[in-house]
Amino acid sequence: MLERSLIEHCAPTLASIKTGSLFSLSFDAEDQLTEQLDRWNRRLAPKGVMIELMRTSERALVYVYRPKRLASDLNKPGVADFLAERGYSPGVQKAVSRLRDALCRGGEFPHEIGLFLGYPLCDVLGFIEHEGRCCRLCGCWKVYGDVCEAQRCFSRYRKCRDVYLRLHQAGRSVVDLTVAA
Repeated sequence: MLERSLIEHCAPTLASIKTGSLFSLSFDAEDQLTEQLDRWNRRLAPKGVMIELMRTSERALVYVYRPKRLASDLNKPGVADFLAERGYSPGVQKAVSRLRDALCRGGEFPHEIGLFLGYPLCDVLGFIEHEGRCCRLCGCWKVYGDVCEAQRCFSRYRKCRDVYLRLHQAGRSVVDLTVAA
């Protein structure tokens, strides 16, 4: 079940065309889930991919990401200042830990999560400003900035997912399909 979810929800991250992916997952026992995630981390870390359990309640919230790519994204103009205003410290591990804390507190979903998934800052800011309304395009995320670039990106993600699902159904493993960074 976890392997299928990795392919279905994280193919662009595994293919190294997206910074991170987030998905929810049913689980029976948290300790078994943690063991499974640890096993996958050991298999995918050599290829530059990390898996973090962000929250558990009725379902687990799992974040799959490429730390080097996330570091680059967090250093883009305006991003560090935006995150600092929300209590984030510099550094990938500190930022991911702070995001986990924000998710575990409950309440409103932290809008800055889009930056951890590779969304453009202008779209995250637009979502906050317009409270999720009046977007120019709705796809993998709500777009308030460059519609043409977002459409190309959405198309790449969709094509990647379709190819990965086909290859996985033909017998290729998640590890085989994960691009080394």
